[in-house]
Amino acid sequence: MLTASKLEKIMELEANLRAEYQQQLDTKTAEIDRLSARESELQAAIDKQLETITELTGKATDSQKAEQRARELHNRSDRLVGEIAELKQRIKSLQKDLAAVREENKALTQFDPVRMKKNLDASKKKLAEKTKAADALQKTLSESKKENAELQRKVAELEAKVADAESAEAPASAAKEESAAA
Repeated sequence: MLTASKLEKIMELEANLRAEYQQQLDTKTAEIDRLSARESELQAAIDKQLETITELTGKATDSQKAEQRARELHNRSDRLVGEIAELKQRIKSLQKDLAAVREENKALTQFDPVRMKKNLDASKKKLAEKTKAADALQKTLSESKKENAELQRKVAELEAKVADAESAEAPASAAKEESAAA
């Protein structure tokens, strides 16, 4: 029974200690509960902050991506503006070259062999026609000159005959006039 009495004394000691320290235990238990509740609140706040941080990190990553994309697009647009300026200069030089080639082509088409040959053939035909017309006119002129010379010769013969006739008639008319006067 020694153990039972010791057990009773231990239980009694436990009850005494419990009675003596129960208020402190209750206070500590309440404080533990309060701190546990506070820890739960703080854990909830930490979880919420972690969620916000994760969300902001995602947004920051998105904004960084957007900024990077904007920089890339800006660089690309600068390159394109440079290329456009270069192409504009190239277009101007090509237009000048085109104008020069057109002028050269115009000068070369002035001396187009095919066209010149056609013009030469047409000119030859016109010249041949004019030569025929000139020959016909020359022939007509020659005939007219022959006729004119022949007519002038006849006129000269007739004038000579008239002059001979007048000279033969003049003495006869002078004789008639003398006889009429006498």
